[in-house]
Amino acid sequence: MSTGIVSELLAGKSGPLFTIPPDATVQAALEIMAAQRISSLPVTRGAELVGILSERDYIRQSVPKRLAPWDVFVGDIMTKDVIRVSPETTIRECMGLMSSHRFRHLPVVDGKRLIGMISISDIVRALQAARIDFAPD
Repeated sequence: MSTGIVSELLAGKSGPLFTIPPDATVQAALEIMAAQRISSLPVTRGAELVGILSERDYIRQSVPKRLAPWDVFVGDIMTKDVIRVSPETTIRECMGLMSSHRFRHLPVVDGKRLIGMISISDIVRALQAARIDFAPD
């Protein structure tokens, strides 16, 4: 039985981790998100996580102001104070964070370096595969 920590969840994921720099246009970010069928992108400067951009960020900040995505930079509308987890964080803790803060993606960092992202879908798949024991403590 799994111990139910983030590093185990990341080990089961395949494919690249898509990121965007803060000086990219929102249009570039939206194009990546559409092509990859993802709803958020970690914003990085080198390997350091500096923010996250989600579809909600764009809708809530740019659409009401009628800002064209090619005229706005990611750094202008991204969420800057990102809740992040470490590889040792439990899946149970991640579920609590996602539920209480009402978001679907959590960046995983080692120090300041971004090493992955987990989504609510990753957690649901792990539960369905019965890889994680969620029995009450």
